[in-house]
This record gives sequence, structure tokens and C-alpha cells, in this order.
Amino acid sequence: MLQRFVNPRLLRSALPALSLAVLLVAIFYTQPRAMSYFGLNLMLQYAVPIALATLAQMFVITVNDLDLSIGPFVGLVASIGATYLHDTPALGLLMLAGCVALYAAMGALIHLRNLPSIVVTLGMSFVWLGIAVLVLPTPGGKAPEYLKALMSIQVPLVPFPIVAAIIIALVVHFALMHSSYGVILRGAGGNPKAVARAGWSLLRTKMIMFGLAGFFGVLSGLSLIGLTTSGDAHIADRYTLYSIAGAILGGAEFVGGRVSPVGAVLGALTLTLAGSFLIFLRVSPDWQIGAQGAILILVLALRALISRGEAR
Repeated sequence: MLQRFVNPRLLRSALPALSLAVLLVAIFYTQPRAMSYFGLNLMLQYAVPIALATLAQMFVITVNDLDLSIGPFVGLVASIGATYLHDTPALGLLMLAGCVALYAAMGALIHLRNLPSIVVTLGMSFVWLGIAVLVLPTPGGKAPEYLKALMSIQVPLVPFPIVAAIIIALVVHFALMHSSYGVILRGAGGNPKAVARAGWSLLRTKMIMFGLAGFFGVLSGLSLIGLTTSGDAHIADRYTLYSIAGAILGGAEFVGGRVSPVGAVLGALTLTLAGSFLIFLRVSPDWQIGAQGAILILVLALRALISRGEAR
């Protein structure tokens, strides 16, 4: 019935934006004061690090893998950023570059040994967390001044988190979806045999995608301490679930290399605003994760309904 009036493919692509729009309407109806520059800036202040972590997860999903270590990894980056990057910048940058290289090596290990990415990344999550605790045993440290200045930029008319999210989404979208090599990278998840027959290295492709995930994880951790001004090994423990949920809300699928950078950022914004909406509804923090999961299930159910209509 639905496909008679609306193109199901177009509706599925627009679902992340529609979900965000519906949530915004609900927020403004519940709390009209939120419909202001200050209100949006306050609700979305942590949207940028969550969006960057979601994009990191999206790169891994693109090659049909799943990363269960991005949260602890962001915590490790935050710990390094608040200690070594602040005290000895050269050593801090070298450590962050090493973290990205280890992420790429993790992708190589998964490909060469044909290991389940869930198992490998789950194991690495404990490694990242252990190193983070060694770097910063207790919450503290100090974020570099330039990170704090960057994350506190005031943009006229539109809050900085929205502007930053738009720029990040567009840059990744054009690089991954509209470049010739972006087609190869997505093809490694959609049809790896065809990519290999065309002469492209699947090993290199997987290393690049995991390396990009590590790079965006570094950006996420640095932007996070720019907001919190200090570090903590457990500062991003929930980011693993947030990144998976945000990518899925944004239209990513676990098979076929089907992803949407713009959708992933919209999914991250939706999850960020969902937390504020639940606070406005006075939902207990103990129930907020479950409520966010219910929102995810609802959106997935709508997508399944639309996909069924598209198949018909």
C-alpha cells in the first residue's frame, strides 16, 4: 500500500532524517525552551565525538565486520590526549599514530587469519582499556588548550555541533560515496570476489578501512576531551553501543557494504537527542539505555517494513 504513494527506496534513505525530525518535534513539544540556540547547543554538545565514533564503526561495517572495541579505544585516546599529548605533544602524537597503525593491523589479522571480527575486537577492547588505565589510572589530566578552544567555538545562528556534524558528514560522504576509490572500498563489502578479480587487494582495503576507523576514533577521543577538559579511561564505555546503534539508525547493513555517512551522522544526532528527550520525560538513567534500544528497534522495524514493500 505504501509503495503506491511513496518510492520505498527513497523513503528508506530518508528514514534517518525523518527519525531525527520526529524526535525534534517531540522534544520541542515537551520542552519548548529547547527550541533555541542555547537549547540545541546544550543538547548536542557531545554530538561531535559520538558522530565521529559512529563513522568509525561505519567504516568497519562497510567491509562486513563489526567493531566492539571502539568505546575503549576512544577512552584510550582521551587518556593519551589528557596526559602525553598535553605534556609532551610529540610523544603524544606518536602514540596516537601508533594506535591508528594497530587498528589497521587488527584489520589485517582478521583478514589473513579469517577470524571473526567480533571476537578479535572484543579481545582488543580489553587491551585498549588496560593500556588506558596504565596511562591514566584515575580520572584527571588536562586537555590541550587548542582542543578546548576548538570545541568551544561559537558559530552565529547555528550551534557549532550542527555545523561540525554537517561538515564531517559531507566530507566523508563525498570521499566514500562519490570517489573512484570509495567504490572499491565499498565493493570490498558488497562483492569482495569481484573486487579481488579486478586486481584490488582485499587485505589493503581492509587495512585502510580499519585504519580509517582508528583515525576517526582518535578524532572522537580528542574532541571528547576538548569538551570535558580532562581524561578518563572509562569516559567512552558506552560509545561502542552508540556507534553501532547510530550506524544502523543511519541505514547501515551488516552485509553488502551498504552504508550512508550522512545517515550515520544523523543516527548519532538522533541518539544524542534521545538522551535529552528521555531526561525531559524524567525517565530514570537506569532505563535510558533500554529506551534508546526501543527507539532503535522501532526504526529497524520501520525499515524492514519499507524493505518488504520495496521487494514487492
